Amino acid sequence: MVGLVVWFGAQAIGREVVAAGWAIPVTVVLHIVQLWLSAAAWRLVVEGPAVTLRIRWIRESVNSLLPVAQLGGNLVGIRLLMQRGVSGAQAAAGTTIDLTIEAITQFLFTIVGIGALGALDVGKGSIAQGWGAWLDGGLALMAVGLVGFVAAQRAGLMRFVEVLALRLGRMFPSFPIDSVRGLNAELMRLQQNRGALLRATLLHLLAWSLGVAETWIALAAMGIQTSPAQALVIESLGMAVRSAGFAVPGALGVQEGGFILVCGLFGIPAEDAIALSMLKRARELAVGVPGLIAWQWGEGRRVWAGKAR
Repeated sequence: MVGLVVWFGAQAIGREVVAAGWAIPVTVVLHIVQLWLSAAAWRLVVEGPAVTLRIRWIRESVNSLLPVAQLGGNLVGIRLLMQRGVSGAQAAAGTTIDLTIEAITQFLFTIVGIGALGALDVGKGSIAQGWGAWLDGGLALMAVGLVGFVAAQRAGLMRFVEVLALRLGRMFPSFPIDSVRGLNAELMRLQQNRGALLRATLLHLLAWSLGVAETWIALAAMGIQTSPAQALVIESLGMAVRSAGFAVPGALGVQEGGFILVCGLFGIPAEDAIALSMLKRARELAVGVPGLIAWQWGEGRRVWAGKAR
């Protein structure tokens, strides 16, 4: 990320970010709405009021800002649900379903973005001409991964997790075996609520679509006029590239490279694309750092309360 910023001009990028700084509070508000929609979807599939905006906020903050490969925040979320009285099996099963729906809706969102790209005239000879094979291959990999993940759940993946937990419990007596006992049965039970799954899917799709407004506003603040369809392409494909770099902490450099490629489709210079990414990271920090503080504050209070007893 540092290399890209230096290569394309740190001063120019910095000026763009400062000039468009007024958009950051707006994007923060939009993101809070996204978090609320995602929390509502999670609450539906877990089937419990214990899922709150605060827990969803902490879950995303951990995944976004800590080197946990997009997994640590989900484990923290399960832990927080268990502290609020949800059984470990229900919390883990509901979170697994929520993650599955989130991945499926991002796949659909990406397809819509590619459809919008196909409907736009980006000019002959554009780098878009060479994207066909890459987009097809990426979509095929996403589809195979999603189908495989859902099929594995239906085939009893969580039974393997239960067996593994049992073996760990024999090796480490302090391992919380009861927290995963009955996990597969709970997953199958929650998947039977088709109405909740459909509503959760719609909520996640709405949350993804709000990102288009965020991108459009950020670009407008930088003085770059784009159509809603162009903003949709930039947001959907940019977020798909970021998700592909899940193993990189914060997708550092991956997100910036993705925006450079996608914004280039519409003649937006690389320095402006990086500035757009920096505005998104500023929003990420504005929401995520307080989320990490709230998480540690709650854990600290719990530890001190335990010592006081």
